Amino acid sequence: MNTVGTILLVDDSENDTFLFRIASEQADLRNPLQEVHDGEQAIAYLKGEHPFQDRTQHPLPMLMVLDLKMPKKGGFEVLAWLRAEPTLRRLPVFILSASLRREDIERAFDLGVSAFLVKPSTIDALAEMLRTLREWLRYNHFPELTPQENL
Repeated sequence: MNTVGTILLVDDSENDTFLFRIASEQADLRNPLQEVHDGEQAIAYLKGEHPFQDRTQHPLPMLMVLDLKMPKKGGFEVLAWLRAEPTLRRLPVFILSASLRREDIERAFDLGVSAFLVKPSTIDALAEMLRTLREWLRYNHFPELTPQENL
């Protein structure tokens, strides 16, 4: 069981990333958190491209929390790219979105998402969601990802 791996948060909203950090503290979610703010940065991070090439500072995550609606590349594009990458396609991905659209949920699962979570409306509800995530991380077993430079 692994509870100390890095979580990669991909969200363009500064407010949402701030709330995620605060709720993580409230939930006692102690996993290191790396943040990127659009889909292109997410792909660069996962590929180990500049400025994310130092894997001691930017380790491969054990889980990616991904927003759908972002500039440059959206969450669906990131997910499609990720699932096509042989060394990364097993990375668990949780969508965390404001969308309740059935089409978005179905498309996310068609692209191989691990979970689709709707952003809660309060910090307390987000903290409760992250406590549940903390327990899931505690008991889940993760595949080993092969770090490679510039996939």
